Amino acid sequence: MTQVTSETDNPLLVLDGLPRFSEIRPGHVEPALDAMLARNRREREQLLEAGGPFTWDSFAQPMEDMEERLSRLWSPVSHLNAVMNSETLRTAYNRCLPRLSDYQTELAQDERVYRAYKAIAADPAFATLSPAQRRIIEHTLRDFRLSGADLNLADKRRFREIQQELSTLTSRFEENVLDATDGWELLIADADDLEGLPESARAAARQDAERDGKSGWKFSLHGPSYAAFITYSAKRELRRRIYEAYVTRASDQGPRPGSWDNGPIIDRLLALRIEEAQLLGYPDYASLSLATKMAGSAAEVTAFLHGLAERSRPPAQAELAELRTFASSQFGAADLEAWDVPYYSEKLREHRYAFSDEDLRPYFPAPQVISGLFAIVNRLYGIEIREIDNSEVWHPDVRFYEIRDAQGEVRGRFYVDLYPRPGKRGGAWMDDCIGRKRTSAGIQIPVAYLVCNLTAPVGDDPALLTHDEVTTLFHEFGHGLHHMLTRVDYVGVSGINGVPWDAVELPSQFMENWCWEQQALDGLARHYRTGERLPQSLYEKMIAARNFQSGMQMVRQLEFALFDMRLHGSFVPGRGKTVQDLLDSVRRETAVIIPPAFNRFQNSFSHIFSGGYAAGYYSYKWAEVLSADAFSKFEENGVFDRRTGEEFLHNILEQGGVYEPMELFIRFRGREPRIDALLRHSGLTG
Repeated sequence: MTQVTSETDNPLLVLDGLPRFSEIRPGHVEPALDAMLARNRREREQLLEAGGPFTWDSFAQPMEDMEERLSRLWSPVSHLNAVMNSETLRTAYNRCLPRLSDYQTELAQDERVYRAYKAIAADPAFATLSPAQRRIIEHTLRDFRLSGADLNLADKRRFREIQQELSTLTSRFEENVLDATDGWELLIADADDLEGLPESARAAARQDAERDGKSGWKFSLHGPSYAAFITYSAKRELRRRIYEAYVTRASDQGPRPGSWDNGPIIDRLLALRIEEAQLLGYPDYASLSLATKMAGSAAEVTAFLHGLAERSRPPAQAELAELRTFASSQFGAADLEAWDVPYYSEKLREHRYAFSDEDLRPYFPAPQVISGLFAIVNRLYGIEIREIDNSEVWHPDVRFYEIRDAQGEVRGRFYVDLYPRPGKRGGAWMDDCIGRKRTSAGIQIPVAYLVCNLTAPVGDDPALLTHDEVTTLFHEFGHGLHHMLTRVDYVGVSGINGVPWDAVELPSQFMENWCWEQQALDGLARHYRTGERLPQSLYEKMIAARNFQSGMQMVRQLEFALFDMRLHGSFVPGRGKTVQDLLDSVRRETAVIIPPAFNRFQNSFSHIFSGGYAAGYYSYKWAEVLSADAFSKFEENGVFDRRTGEEFLHNILEQGGVYEPMELFIRFRGREPRIDALLRHSGLTG
């Protein structure tokens, strides 16, 4: 690996603008991190040696600046590792993780720093600080306690070791999922084996094969390819093959058993999380996780999930019974396996509503969806979004945009990376590149990464998206607006920073609602060839089918959430039962579709094993209550009512993590949230 000899030659250490993606090389990563950590340690010592009295200006603000500087450096490294993974970058990234973990734990356990923050909080001048400043101090003291600052020396040492190992294991988990996803393909040579597949899927598969220098049609485990095949292929045995490969990724089962197996990593992660929680005085990791969340206890979360399950399982059972009857009577399918359910569900939906997702694709070309999305937020919040040409990006597919408000002020900038490729992590996410803060030179403009894995363009045509993919894009853009439209001037609580994990999904799920509104779709959905709006008849079919199998969809999410809470609340690895045993027991209580014994869903459950959602997956449903109820105010006042939009902007999107989420919700809605809107939107009322 080429090493950089001078800090002045290292683009990662240049923090006066956007990341210099074209200049960043794997060899820059370790020297840059080492230089930044050394600088931060040196400046921290200088602050402490200066002595008290410690104040916001003399201590807390410089400490915040130091941590923000480190975050600015590491952000493009972490991002590139997720979207442009390579062997050399992966090596550099993983070599840095223990150093980062060691630094963060060292800082969080430094009793001198802890005492300085305590002194600031105890000083009468604390009351004169701004709400954002006070919130940062309060969060910092909480985080000190949760990082072992009150532990004895031996326990502090052990806590640090745990953090280092956890950071390594979570990275390896995600790498295994990526490698297992990239490490399997279904190459079809006979056109007869494409029976049932729409032309969009065939064309994409042909293009993927040609890019690899192969003949035929290539299907993979990346989201758009897998979803199309499992939903439309009439070849049952081929559906089984791709299903088995997908649900056994990174496990001891399937076509590559033992390759990249995450099973041992899961057991070790769970053991370390239990040990971490107990060191800090919590009975289990779920209790530790909830210490920073909106929900009060694991019991409260579990009761919430069970309440939803009680309402949704009977409809889900009825939906499955209907599907079995339909598959048997119409197609002679006596037994439905897991790889049959998406296929016959699509057939049933087409039969009942004369409607298929494929009918919508021509009306959702990606460029039109993007411009329609921007028009929607303009109507809601008065903001203008335009593309910035000739921006430095990491891949030719990436676009860069700028947000300005009605006064012409730049409020944010963001990158959009829409399509899958080898070396890019699956799924969709928003991450922060730069946070908003006030500096001596003015406001530092927040910058976001918006990443998806949507259907890619084929040939000269634009990418034609499914409605689900449109919804995914809106979801991530909601996160992006939360990050970029903040008015908070301190990074620690600006944007999504400092927002409890189970409230952070509110703005994202909230944005999804406009994907179903005809007024929004009139500008969003236009035929990619004719420019024709989505026909009224097709819109009505889409709305009629909106809650098709909503009970089955609900219990699937509840299965994941309950599994997560029990896994981190009561499960202990090595005590007889396995992780698979626990998942099987949750499925018997909650699920209506029991997958085959070889299914190893947990081995690619990145949300809870490498994505920050451990004992937090319930957040999606928790925040969905908030988002559905928030949107109901627009339903009452008009979905494009500017006054209501500005109230949401000022009370939710601009406030960051300064105030408790419930306080902000009440400011916007005038009352505490109710579950009625979620049940109505999900078709589970009555």
